[in-house]
Amino acid sequence: MSSTIDDVTRSRITDVYGHVPDVLAEGLQRCFDQSNDPSSPDELWDHRDVVMITYADQIRESGKSPLDAQRQFLLDHNLDELIRCVHLLPFCPSTSDDGFSVADYLAVDPESGDWDDIKRLGERFDLMYDLVLNHSSQKHRWFQCFLNDEPEYKDFYSTADPSEDLSEVVRPRSLPLLTEFDSASGKRHVWTTFSADQVDLNYANPHVMLAMLETLVEYARRGARIIRLDAIAFLWKELGTSCLHLPQTHAAVRLMRHVLDVAAPGTIVLTETNVPHAENISYFGDGTDEAHMVYQFSLPPLLLDAIHSGDTGVLQNWMRSLDLPTDQVTYFNFTASHDGIGVRPAEGILPQERVDALVEIAKSHGGRIGMRTKPDGSQSPYELNITYLEAVADRTTVPATEHAKRFLATQAIMLSMAGVPAVYFHSLVGSPNDIAGVEASGIPRRINRHKYERAELEAALADTGSLQQLVANGYRHLLSVRKQQTQFHPNASQTVLELPTDGMLGFVRQNEGQPPLCVLANLSGEKRQIDPADLPSDFAFDVLSDESLDQNAPIAMAPYQVRWLKSSSTA
Repeated sequence: MSSTIDDVTRSRITDVYGHVPDVLAEGLQRCFDQSNDPSSPDELWDHRDVVMITYADQIRESGKSPLDAQRQFLLDHNLDELIRCVHLLPFCPSTSDDGFSVADYLAVDPESGDWDDIKRLGERFDLMYDLVLNHSSQKHRWFQCFLNDEPEYKDFYSTADPSEDLSEVVRPRSLPLLTEFDSASGKRHVWTTFSADQVDLNYANPHVMLAMLETLVEYARRGARIIRLDAIAFLWKELGTSCLHLPQTHAAVRLMRHVLDVAAPGTIVLTETNVPHAENISYFGDGTDEAHMVYQFSLPPLLLDAIHSGDTGVLQNWMRSLDLPTDQVTYFNFTASHDGIGVRPAEGILPQERVDALVEIAKSHGGRIGMRTKPDGSQSPYELNITYLEAVADRTTVPATEHAKRFLATQAIMLSMAGVPAVYFHSLVGSPNDIAGVEASGIPRRINRHKYERAELEAALADTGSLQQLVANGYRHLLSVRKQQTQFHPNASQTVLELPTDGMLGFVRQNEGQPPLCVLANLSGEKRQIDPADLPSDFAFDVLSDESLDQNAPIAMAPYQVRWLKSSSTA
């Protein structure tokens, strides 16, 4: 039967398994046969692309499902004019980890709404879904069948003998790697990389791979323009290795990319790998065969370091290294998400003492610190649990107007870098740390996951002069100006300028055949000046402040000011 699939598909499957299992050949052929003459878009992305990251139940309002309440909030605030794509964090029935312990991959949690609600949201926005593919909930039907020793599911989950040497396995959390379960045939020790409720699937079993590939394609058919491969780096288990970024994992990504290219061309694959930078960008593959986009995980800690240390040299040098293998891939830029600010992506870039300083700053601003267990058994910071707004300044000592300027400066830089920008809902509306949520749940990550009643949110946004209102209004302005700048096409070139490292940052974006745009930022608390002669062109009009500059005078940069400069003739 395997001879019926095309040669490229056979090659992709062989890269994973060393041969072509019949179940994959037959299953993928059925999957391809069901495709409805798909056609690929002319372009995967352009300068109008901005993604908003949010939970399906982010907003609640009486008489509406949370999904519909959020849709209505976005439309009432005209955010469909500023945001092109909505990333719905896992919306399936789940038993823990705020959605990332999936109990049914093809259902919508009725507490959030239903597929019709998602379809209505998709009428005004492009959509991005999560495929939580490393693990499922222990309540998933598959796992219950596994525990019952049903033949079809007996090897559906990864197991190991606890007496084996597992010391080389890279751990993202300080929790047991194996969890004991009672099965029909006795006790089994199941791999639980993230928690005891999140049981790891066994991709060495091709039936598992087929189930996930079918889910991947179904997500595309149900409206996903972008699909995020959650925790993909941990996918393949092999004793005696780190079980991180194994060759079979990369081969699996290539297979997933290929299947989507055939069954739903134009669907964008985004890999989520919160690891050091060189490891992270390895998921671009050769620039044509793995992820279309990877998260820019090093950006959040490096921006945070720059604004606190006053030294932009590390950030400048790192930005100069951001070459892409082809124009078919790009970065997914962000500063905040549902998770904390990862510090592992700063490894090898920031000096350790500056990483340690960020940890102490987060603590002093009300944050919590997520820890992981290293192979030698020691504990190390993994992420800073804090909103990005609270991370950039201490609200107890910094006035709201300056606090908002500091935060919006980091966002203006993120929004203007090469790649597709992603804005977390809580950054967009200026949410504070949710300390009460942490204390009530005992879950540190809840600090950045507050769920709003709509009336509560509207009141916060209407509070004149408040930090939350200043941030929300400032963010809207950034997005409104950004969408008009074709130089912010994800694949437009990016050239980092040679500027003083005492808080200054500058780079030029240029789309082929169009005039350039210069981004200048002052991440210090002091006034700065830039000599126009140090810039590669006559950048004389600031589109952010709607201000014409004197081409013969130094460019004044107020503390925490960002300018988006164009030639006066093209403004």
